[in-house]
Amino acid sequence: MTTPMTGGARHLARTAPRTPRTDPVGIQHVLERLEEPCYIVDTPHGPGATTARPGPGTRVLAALGPLPPERLGSRAFRERHGVRLAYLGGAMAGGIASEELVIALARAGCLGSFGAAGLLPERIDRALRRFAAELPDLPWAVNLIHSPSEDALERDGVELLLRHGVRCVEASAYLDLTPHVVRYRVAGLHRGRDGRVVAANRLVAKVSRPEVAERFMRPAPQAITADLLARGLITAEQAELARYVPLADDVTAEADSGGHTDRRPLTALFPALLETRDAIQREMRYPVPVGLGAGGGIGTPHAAAAAYAMGADYVVVGSVHQSCLESGTSEPARRLLAEAGLADCEMAPAADMFELGVELQVLKKGTLFPMRAKRLYELYQRHDGIEALPEEELRRLEKQIFRRPVEEVWQEVEAYFARRDPDQLRRAAAVPRRRMALLFRWYLGMASRWAVTGEADRTADFQVWCGPAMGAFNAWARGTYLAAPENRRAADVAGHLLRGAAYTARVHQLALAGVRLPRSCAEYRPAPPAAEGERL
Repeated sequence: MTTPMTGGARHLARTAPRTPRTDPVGIQHVLERLEEPCYIVDTPHGPGATTARPGPGTRVLAALGPLPPERLGSRAFRERHGVRLAYLGGAMAGGIASEELVIALARAGCLGSFGAAGLLPERIDRALRRFAAELPDLPWAVNLIHSPSEDALERDGVELLLRHGVRCVEASAYLDLTPHVVRYRVAGLHRGRDGRVVAANRLVAKVSRPEVAERFMRPAPQAITADLLARGLITAEQAELARYVPLADDVTAEADSGGHTDRRPLTALFPALLETRDAIQREMRYPVPVGLGAGGGIGTPHAAAAAYAMGADYVVVGSVHQSCLESGTSEPARRLLAEAGLADCEMAPAADMFELGVELQVLKKGTLFPMRAKRLYELYQRHDGIEALPEEELRRLEKQIFRRPVEEVWQEVEAYFARRDPDQLRRAAAVPRRRMALLFRWYLGMASRWAVTGEADRTADFQVWCGPAMGAFNAWARGTYLAAPENRRAADVAGHLLRGAAYTARVHQLALAGVRLPRSCAEYRPAPPAAEGERL
């Protein structure tokens, strides 16, 4: 199979000469031919570059082997998931990581995770049927999010995934293991013809803490598998086989990212998880070690190259994909994202873990959501129920944030949870503070919905999950065709990030060899495809 390239890269591959070039533009063109070797040679006019092996008498300053994007990351990851590139499009809840986004990434040779969190079962069911129909032979994943306040959602989500035969799940926001995520993994275990344990259900866990990573890197806890066996949810053979395989195939080190995040620096978090993974591998001696990926802050070729250089088996991109045409968010939200800078993010209360005080990272520029969401959490901490609010606070709440009477909001809350999780309403009926939490969660949930639908009169309340990678991407794309939101296609973005990462790695290799290139050669710049058929 030939290696797909962007249109700009194909043009360079055709026209770059095979004799040494002494001008900076010529050197860059040769470096960008990632599928071919690169020789930096000494000429009377300074360094030159060629893909042809230099003849006798030519002084070679440095030599680089081919480094196409397909060689970045781990071969084990690519083979395990059946992808061409060690690249995962992370899930963004509420269908923001949409069917279109997952399909586009799958067809580009990447793994995409559908943002099922927060969606009703019938909506997820439609997505799974579409994937089965349109991607019968290509890999894809579905997000399973930890729901400590709504256990039934996680349980029913796993039931749905197993019923549809979903073979890859990205588990996120877990603080500890639950019977549901363990069941998904263990229910797919069996012995192959060679006697080895086969895990039909692949699990990619996204974590921010070493202690949580360790739980996913070890076999499923026997207490949980014993309980699942007693309830008839797994077989005796599956419970036995669970002792010999890690709970997750891959663990993503989630650094400073959009949505749920502990805002850990990747350069601090990744080495800690790498040490944990290697220690467990020495102890357990798995036939294939648990893969370790890097996510959070991956928005430029330099960031991706740095992650691979640290030893990442794959990279995870999230925030940047939200600004792509295939994402499930609205055009107004994509415009806001395309204008974001590095400092335009802020932490705000999370709807799904509001009572626990858990926060997520959102876009600050162009919206009042972070400030208003924090105010709701302050009221929740100080008062025992909506009826206990001072009259002035209640009026401000109804006028500025809810923009309707509290009782009207509660009617919507009742209708929603009657379908989704009736137990929430039973608990709220007995505890006024619980009722207040559900009312406040209505605003938090609707704020993300308004951003997805592009509700024109609610722009100030848009909740847009976003990390600093978005600002970094915008700065890198400035002055190129990717600066405009209407030009951002997921396959193009993935292709340029990975080709740029490989190009950056080549530049770093030359620097280590003592070759100083002209400044103009140090940066990979994305060129638009020459034709629609030449997209990655």
